[in-house]
Amino acid sequence: MLIRPRRAALAAPLAALAVLALGACESGSDSAAPEPAPSGAAAVVAPGRPGEPARRVSPEEAASLLPDERPNGADFRYVQMMVVHHRQALTMTALAPGRAGSPRVGKVAERIAAAQQPEIGAMEGWLENNGGPREQGAHDHHAMPGMATEAQLAELRAAKGAAFDELFLRLMVTHHEGAVAMAAEVLGQGNNIQVEEMANDVIAQQTAEINRMRSL
Repeated sequence: MLIRPRRAALAAPLAALAVLALGACESGSDSAAPEPAPSGAAAVVAPGRPGEPARRVSPEEAASLLPDERPNGADFRYVQMMVVHHRQALTMTALAPGRAGSPRVGKVAERIAAAQQPEIGAMEGWLENNGGPREQGAHDHHAMPGMATEAQLAELRAAKGAAFDELFLRLMVTHHEGAVAMAAEVLGQGNNIQVEEMANDVIAQQTAEINRMRSL
């Protein structure tokens, strides 16, 4: 499973800068004491590298030591495309009631819809919090990995019973595989921790769904 460890854990030593106040009591030898800040008005302690003492820094310098997690173009592209990708999954799952022949297929459709609708809300919220959608240039959404064609959707709408079940599972497995591929790509190209978390969730949840659908 291609889940990348979240960078929040890696940033913990730097994040600790925000909570180490200089007013706290110090103990130990003088050699272990943090180096004084140049301005004498430091408010936090920055941990030193191995073998080096900690040093006192200003809040502004401490902030500059934290990793830059501002979203880049890959983050925006992934979120905007995944919203479209998820919406097609909801279109497909909405066809299951009254068409699915197996109750197990109906349950799979219900689980997918229940998971992906809130994810759409989270991604749209992320876009709003980060300035809204960005222009991505000319892009054919149907060229996204795993997207069903209009002809395939029409065939799914016309199918019932066992024929629906077979086609639904085949299209949805392909759809999920495309989502996993997109999530893996943004883990390598994106920069924002929230997008990384969403991508990791997509990989975990949709890989489990793929395995479940293949077992039916």
